[in-house]
Amino acid sequence: MKRALITGVTGQDGSYLAELLLEQGYEVHGMVRRASTETFERINHLSGRIHLHQADLLDQLSIIDVLKETNPDEVYNLAAQSFVPTSWKQPVLTGEFTAIGVTRMLEAIRLLGPEKIRFYQASSSEMFGKVVEVPQKESTPFYPRSPYGVAKVYGHWITVNYRESYNMYCCSGILFNHESERRGREFVTRKVTDGVARIKLGMSKELRLGNLDSKRDWGFAGDYVQAMWLMLQQPKPDDYVIATGETHTVRRLVELAFQAVDLDWQKYVVTDPALVRPAEVDLLIGDPAKAKAKLGWRPQVNFEQLVGRMVKADLARLQGQPLPDFKARGI
Repeated sequence: MKRALITGVTGQDGSYLAELLLEQGYEVHGMVRRASTETFERINHLSGRIHLHQADLLDQLSIIDVLKETNPDEVYNLAAQSFVPTSWKQPVLTGEFTAIGVTRMLEAIRLLGPEKIRFYQASSSEMFGKVVEVPQKESTPFYPRSPYGVAKVYGHWITVNYRESYNMYCCSGILFNHESERRGREFVTRKVTDGVARIKLGMSKELRLGNLDSKRDWGFAGDYVQAMWLMLQQPKPDDYVIATGETHTVRRLVELAFQAVDLDWQKYVVTDPALVRPAEVDLLIGDPAKAKAKLGWRPQVNFEQLVGRMVKADLARLQGQPLPDFKARGI
């Protein structure tokens, strides 16, 4: 039985990845930060099936200890300060977690088991930022437009550096935006679907948003964690863009969400200049050709299905009903 360690296991991606690895027969361990209030909502249904360990990407010794304790075959580093707007308010902390934290994990692996452990780093399409090429692929130069994007570039290149310097099995997945009903409400997709559900149920009268013209390549998180796993099953480590190859505006996201509840979005949406980023990323669209050719990966849930399932889930949640019984990685 293979053993895997997931940092950020309590997040959206961590929960879907834990489910996938359990299906594959893994013994799954998750790294969690010590906190007075535990937020295990996304993995409560996995209680008793995964093993949780306290450690912190800011604390090198705790990382070494959890690696010794779990002795993993694979490490998936998903933990980060991952909300882009917060990275302007807390740029130093974002760098500590999202950049230097990667180095701490890689260094711990180098010290303990570089020949045995395969490492996955969660890179991000935000590294492309002010894009210099459309669509973006593995060879596209990075031009990050936020402290988060800058930190992710560091994490990406330090992963490449350890792979080339120490012959370690290290992969980076450059994942474009991937969403689900487990997404945090601070992210625009979930902010929209939660807001639409509240308006439909008479709990809110408006939805305030920033730049409606921003374009993103949105996919389903359950599909994207499969790509993470596939990367670590290859004979040689490499980096891959994971995306749908399609782009949609925030306006289109809003239209679909309101259509799902038979409402006219223009009656409820308010554009708020305070919600516009200091340095906007206008267009992100990925080229997943390499992942399709080498990993055999294909997204299963399209954009319209994704928005629909998120709205349905938020309606159910706000009404105190069980969430719809979606397939783990499908509609």
